[in-house]
Amino acid sequence: MKLVKISAFAAALVMSSLAMAEGGGDRTFEKMMTANDRSVELFVAREQARDPVVVNDKKDDKTQDL
Repeated sequence: MKLVKISAFAAALVMSSLAMAEGGGDRTFEKMMTANDRSVELFVAREQARDPVVVNDKKDDKTQDL
């Protein structure tokens, strides 16, 4: 009976260590963050290459509101 309890305890320890092992979630998250950083860099580079849009908020007597 003592051998059965020890075996069950050992099996529980083995199962818990397998359940806590890394399943690749950290690697997937790192890959996602790298892809996000790269896409942000490309977006910023593309936006800097465009001509700036000039907004003139100053209105005079001839300007009509839409």
